[in-house]
Amino acid sequence: MVSDGETIATGEWYPPHSSAAVPARLLSRGGRLIAVTAEDAALSDGAIGKVSFTARVGSIPRRAVFTDGSVFESADNDAIDAFLRAGGKSGWVHRLEEFHPRIFVFAVAVVLLAVGIYRYALPALVEVAIFVTPPVVSEMMSYGALNTLDTTALSPSHIKEIRQAEIADRFRKVAANAEGGADRYVLNFRNGGLIGPNAFALPDGNIVLTDQLIELAGGDDEMITGVLAHEIGHVEYKHSLRQLYRAAGVAGLVMLIAGDIGSGVEDILTQGGGLLALSYSRGAEAEADRRSVELMRKAGMDPVAIARFFDLLETKLGDHSRTSMLSTHPGTPERKQAILDYVEILKRD
Repeated sequence: MVSDGETIATGEWYPPHSSAAVPARLLSRGGRLIAVTAEDAALSDGAIGKVSFTARVGSIPRRAVFTDGSVFESADNDAIDAFLRAGGKSGWVHRLEEFHPRIFVFAVAVVLLAVGIYRYALPALVEVAIFVTPPVVSEMMSYGALNTLDTTALSPSHIKEIRQAEIADRFRKVAANAEGGADRYVLNFRNGGLIGPNAFALPDGNIVLTDQLIELAGGDDEMITGVLAHEIGHVEYKHSLRQLYRAAGVAGLVMLIAGDIGSGVEDILTQGGGLLALSYSRGAEAEADRRSVELMRKAGMDPVAIARFFDLLETKLGDHSRTSMLSTHPGTPERKQAILDYVEILKRD
């Protein structure tokens, strides 16, 4: 006879390999689970950590399976959930009891595999993807990105057409010296709204320039052109495409581990919501800075114009830190000095 212990739920008990139901209660006593009859006669007995509970699915009765194969079944799902939450089988004590070294080894292996893919395989795969990407894919990605940005973050430019034409004319003079010539690059004027003063390049050669950056630069057209030449550099070196592929690869890796690759990778590649959050590496920024110097110099314009832009950020926007206010273009002070040094090198050549 078992009369003491906390009643968890009432239901039916089934002997091993039998469908003969016996009305019963499930008790908790001293770290053990006991199934008893209405007369408190013990039917099954087992340590909490050795009794397995089926998962809750709607109102389907739950089962507590004992090690001898007997089963206690109850429709009182709420009572069973309350017991589990209070520190029963799903509590930390049970998880420690059920812990198996192989689970730990497997978890470590998964982490190491993910790190290895991220550090070694992903960069190689990104480079392969860039190499085999046809122009039409870059065009589709850029179209989707710009369309999404136009509907979520950007709006039509307020800059007068004559002013836009002046900036576009200088832009084409610089782009004429770039890979693919002036016809490869398209300058898009947009009101940046909350994005503020910024310029960014899409993989196919579309470059977006916000009204706020034009207003920030005042009448310094060569400064604006220097920034646009920098963005041309990002296109030539395929930095935008590389970052999008890398972001898609990371997302795919995470979703693969989570068990659902879904449409997340496609969204990253075809929509622009995450484009502005992609921060270029310092190496990529340095390459684009040097390309700006080269293109401006070939066009007969001031090669240090983009360095003045960094001065402007520091004076007007208080960007004295190591990180620029343009989240996609980090590291202002050291970049400015590197530009000045590169100009001196070109003068000696």
